[in-house]
Amino acid sequence: MSTLVIYLLSVAVLLASAFLIFRILVRCNYRERGQLTLLCSLLELAVCLAYASVPYIYNPPCWPYVWSCQNSAPQILAISGYVLVSIGAILGFGSMMWLGLRRSFGQQVTGLYRSGPYRLTRNPQVLGGFLIVTGIALLWPSCYAFGWAALWIAMFHPMVLTEEEHLHRVYGDDYAAYCERVPRYIGWRSRL
Repeated sequence: MSTLVIYLLSVAVLLASAFLIFRILVRCNYRERGQLTLLCSLLELAVCLAYASVPYIYNPPCWPYVWSCQNSAPQILAISGYVLVSIGAILGFGSMMWLGLRRSFGQQVTGLYRSGPYRLTRNPQVLGGFLIVTGIALLWPSCYAFGWAALWIAMFHPMVLTEEEHLHRVYGDDYAAYCERVPRYIGWRSRL
C-alpha cells in the first residue's frame, strides 16, 4: 500500500474519530453532566495521541535528526521550525500546567479563567499545539507534513466550537464579554 493511501486512510479515520468524540460525545457529556467523564477525557487523549503518531508514516528515515538529513530543510526553515516548536511547547504545555490537568481535560469546572495565557487567547493549548505541528512541518517539509498541520485545524477547531458552546451556555454574558475582548486563537475574534 502506498504512503499516500496510508496517509489518506489515517486522515479519514482521525477526522471521523475526532468528530465523533469532540462534537458528539463531548457535547453530550457537557450537556448532561456539565463536565467530561473520565472515559470521554481518555478518548480525547487517545485521538490526540493517534494524531501525534501520523508523522511516523511519512517522516524520512533519519528523523528526528534534522541537521544530519541529506534533504533537510534549509537552515532558515529549520530555525523557524525550532522556534515555533519551542513557543508552542511553552504555550501549550505551560497553559495546561497553569490551568491544571483535570481542568484541561474538562473534568473540573470551577469558573471562567481569563488570566494568564487566557488573557491573550481563549485557546492557548490548541494554539500551542498548532505551533508545534507547524514547526515540525517546517523542519521536515513535505506535502504530508503540511497536510498534517492542516489536519490539526480540521480536527481541533470543532473541539473548540464544542467547548465554546458549553462555556457560553454556562457563563452566558460573562463569557460573551470575554469573547469580545480575547481572540479565539490569535489576532481575530469571533462571535458565538
